[in-house]
Amino acid sequence: MFHTESVALPHWRIKMVPNAGARFREKHGVPVGNETVIVMGVSGRLVRDKGHPLLYEAFALIAKTHPQVYLLVAGSGPWGKRYAELGEHVRVLGSLEPEELSCFYNVLDVFVNPMLRPQGLDLTIIEAMQCGKPVVAPNFPSIVGTVVVDERFGYTFSPNVRSLVETLDSVVRDGSRVLEMKGKACKDYALSMFTAKQMASAYERFFMCMTNERFCRYPLPIDS
Repeated sequence: MFHTESVALPHWRIKMVPNAGARFREKHGVPVGNETVIVMGVSGRLVRDKGHPLLYEAFALIAKTHPQVYLLVAGSGPWGKRYAELGEHVRVLGSLEPEELSCFYNVLDVFVNPMLRPQGLDLTIIEAMQCGKPVVAPNFPSIVGTVVVDERFGYTFSPNVRSLVETLDSVVRDGSRVLEMKGKACKDYALSMFTAKQMASAYERFFMCMTNERFCRYPLPIDS
């Protein structure tokens, strides 16, 4: 399961390129048209504090029991070389230009964010959701309280290898059809909550609430 249409990301304009998803998979040697294949992806700085030791170990175990799983790694950093050691089911893509990054998100079945500690609102999760992709993320309050607020949007795990392995196993067992449904729910939620207009409105409400408590009540008559 994958979609070939490009979807706009939060911080730049992405040009729509027909069949970009299929070409991106073919370019990086990922099977096309096989519904049993599950493509996972991770992006960002490939450094320790972003949780890459955790994902490295967990995916190494999952790949042994589920050979139909692939991992696309977008970004640069010392853990890129380590991921390459995992063999033919891992593709280390390096840093990607915006149009390539759009293709990257659109060909995934699920996006994984393995961060080891709370780091605020991670934009990669929002980018993936806006592209209609379910997410796997740690169960920090900053995530389950704002982004992955419902199991319809993906999967959460405790930040340790065992929990992540169990979660990735659930992803594979759910399969592409369930992931597609979760992805649609993600896109609807992200486009209702994390557009530029919605985010600006939320910040405006926050500052208004600081000066007058009547703006702290939800909803207000001015809310659509």
